[in-house]
Amino acid sequence: MTDVAEPAREVPFYHAAGVGAGPANLSLAALFGSSTSERFALFERQPKPQWHNGLLHSGVRMQTSWLKDLVSMVDPRHELTFLNYLVTTGRLYALLNSQFDAMPRIEYVRYLEWAATHLPNVSYGVDVDSVSFGDHGFELRSGDRALARSEHLVIGVGSTPFIPAELGGLPSEQVFIADHLVHRLGAMSADKDAPVAVVGGRQTGLEAAITLLRNGFTDVKWFGRRLWFETIDDSPIANDVYRPAHVEALQRLSLPTRRRVIEQLDPTGDALTPGAMRGLYQANYDRFLELDRFPVVMYPGREVVGATVDGADIVLRAQAIEKRESYRVRHVVVATGRRNASLPFDSELSERIEVDEAGEPVIEPDFSVRWKGMNGHRIYMLNRARLSQGLTDSNLTLLPVRSAIVLNSMFGRTLFDVHDELCPVNWG
Repeated sequence: MTDVAEPAREVPFYHAAGVGAGPANLSLAALFGSSTSERFALFERQPKPQWHNGLLHSGVRMQTSWLKDLVSMVDPRHELTFLNYLVTTGRLYALLNSQFDAMPRIEYVRYLEWAATHLPNVSYGVDVDSVSFGDHGFELRSGDRALARSEHLVIGVGSTPFIPAELGGLPSEQVFIADHLVHRLGAMSADKDAPVAVVGGRQTGLEAAITLLRNGFTDVKWFGRRLWFETIDDSPIANDVYRPAHVEALQRLSLPTRRRVIEQLDPTGDALTPGAMRGLYQANYDRFLELDRFPVVMYPGREVVGATVDGADIVLRAQAIEKRESYRVRHVVVATGRRNASLPFDSELSERIEVDEAGEPVIEPDFSVRWKGMNGHRIYMLNRARLSQGLTDSNLTLLPVRSAIVLNSMFGRTLFDVHDELCPVNWG
């Protein structure tokens, strides 16, 4: 009897395929499906929709309005609005009557999970480790298996937390990223009076300090490099930075000037939520009334420059404004920021990508990447160009606006009319 080989599996072809299924690509998929009959596929290595799931502490709030969901800012009648999520899941009255100033972060993740179930061709638990380009367009592979081919490619792989070099090589059960704090609380709770350091003065550091305080830890040292723990400027003029009119004005500037302007605008977005900071102060004072001392002490203007193990403790070395300091702690929660995730291009495609002086892909105003031999095939990159596209590229504020710009570019016509004429600010 002669063995008959199984026929080769046909690799599905899509108009566009995306790597990553976070909020950026989910927004794109939602608007893609409502504006065209072409097919779009997403591949995500996580087993289900996630968004900073290690930071879903109880009581943590979003920093953006619920109106700034996946679709509403360009298509408020879309079926995947946050409002429709509330209505169809029976949450509307309960959430409205709770009178939140900003929605709980856990609610936003539930919304993403709900939206993902309404989108076709979204595959979870699939790690795209190689993307190549050939006669049939882009090919996405997982190991030796071809997942899909596509005419266009969208990269939305996001960023990852990391431990900086000055805190590297220390025991992982004592020094860990803030995303792992929830899982470490049980073991740490054996001695809640042992000193704990939180390194990093941004929102993640604030949330780690609040979580430790709420869980009964009595000696929390919170370190930040800035001269004070700066809260977000949430004034009307600051919020005008987060609208298409300002993004368009930025694109008219030279790249060096644009980067300088974006860095100066940092306090409008990359800072602490005022409500959360107020909550920390109030909870800290409540515990002060019980302990006769503050369980959370803040150390602004300190840059942690090194650390060593000494017995059961970690000794941190910090550079203050005019002196060096050292602090003995039992655990260190690292919240010093995130870095771009690695790109899945194979070596041949990587060589075609044009990069800037920092080695990052050069991204055009329509979020397409400059690369050699594109011949009508586009690569779009999301959440990767904060210092060239503006602050909105690295947060959730204008997700659907960015998706609309990408889709208009991808199809070469106006699928969505993105306009912003009624702006009281002339950005020049």
